Amino acid sequence: MIGLLSDTHDNMEAIRGAVDYFNMRGVDLVLHAGDLVSPFTAGEFMRLNAPFKAVYGNSEGERMGLMKKYEPLCTLSDFIELSHDGKKICVYHGTIPYVLNALMASGLYDLVVCGHTHIPETRRQGNTLLVNPGECCGYLSGKKTIALVESGDMSVEFVEL
Repeated sequence: MIGLLSDTHDNMEAIRGAVDYFNMRGVDLVLHAGDLVSPFTAGEFMRLNAPFKAVYGNSEGERMGLMKKYEPLCTLSDFIELSHDGKKICVYHGTIPYVLNALMASGLYDLVVCGHTHIPETRRQGNTLLVNPGECCGYLSGKKTIALVESGDMSVEFVEL
């Protein structure tokens, strides 16, 4: 099972809740779709019992500081692709909608993970599933959401913290 989150925006309480939930559910991998914002958030993600990967979002003010603090966990970049449980996955914050549409249309990925809009969403195109876990921070909607993807059948569960 893959844990997804995005748009944490320095909300340490929300990050703690997400990490605790992912650890409780025993996820195999955690993917963060950007807007970590500050380097001090890295310490909380180090409590995860699963590998962690993340991309930059559009609100990252100090990329070099983030890169250095997150280095023990992952290598930050604007886009990542990986394989997990036989599934090809990419993670992109989602700042440019036509890039997301192109990733979906390409057919290269089983799972496209994005954030940016702060709105939970799933969408399918062919064999590609797009998941936006919404905003973990809860600042815009008042709801702190994350998502779980079962890599076997690609089912999605949204969780409100």
